[in-house]
Amino acid sequence: MIDKLEFFIALAQERHFGRAAEQCGITQPTLSAAIRQLEDNLGVMLVNRGSRFQGLTPEGQRVLEWARRIVGDARTMRQEMRAAKKGLVGHIRLAAVPTTLAMVPRLTAPFQETHPEVTFSVLSTTSSKMLGLLENLEIDAGLTYLDNEPVGRVTSVPLLMERYHLVTASGTPLSDRASVTWAEASTIRLCLLTNDMQNRRIINQHFGAAGVQARPTLESNSMIVLFSHIRTGQWASIMPYNVAKSFGFHDDIHVIPIEEPDAGHLVGLVATHREPYTPLVSALLHEARKLAEQQGL
Repeated sequence: MIDKLEFFIALAQERHFGRAAEQCGITQPTLSAAIRQLEDNLGVMLVNRGSRFQGLTPEGQRVLEWARRIVGDARTMRQEMRAAKKGLVGHIRLAAVPTTLAMVPRLTAPFQETHPEVTFSVLSTTSSKMLGLLENLEIDAGLTYLDNEPVGRVTSVPLLMERYHLVTASGTPLSDRASVTWAEASTIRLCLLTNDMQNRRIINQHFGAAGVQARPTLESNSMIVLFSHIRTGQWASIMPYNVAKSFGFHDDIHVIPIEEPDAGHLVGLVATHREPYTPLVSALLHEARKLAEQQGL
């Protein structure tokens, strides 16, 4: 039954029988047969079918909620038994919004010192996509904003208060200033994250509160792309201080506080709220809380 529920979760996520089968490592006929068997076992139709996938039935939506819960519990049970036998081993899947990527090693490095048999994968994504990945059990935890937009029913651990700075090269407008205002920052050529990123929406809010509008001449979903354009001396950007410093800039790049207002936003670790947590997620939350205490949060 568990494998059929996992197939059903994959189908609900992909909304396509072929892609769901590929994700599960099985053939499409095998997936279709498993879904039919699940429907027969439960006595309800789960999927609206035509020439292609047409969505879940109301009963299918309800079964999806149960499937996520049951599959999550089964994974927790397997991890607990493995940990009881061998200690903490396994793989943690993390997602992070781009502006939090620089702080990921502050969690992963001390965690692996304590639990060397645990491996990590880290995905860069948007905050809204992260919530879907958590819900579909595709990731174990994420690093995102906690206080700007709804984060859903999650367990959260605050890790850092972001403060925004103008990042610009020497010899460019405003580069010799000790601080700038949001209104002043709007007057220069900017490169910013794309509008699907929560960081960009936050920046837009602060520009709007200052009575001005952000008009970047270059947008990207990659922080590396933004940094490379800053180094040309033709663009400036607006970034959290910890992100700007993570690239090891020297004297040729200036990181200037933005005031009026001096805005701060809380970022931290989120994990799907469930009891019990898997041993891996429980250990990760413990590591995050230790980091939060060190930060005074």
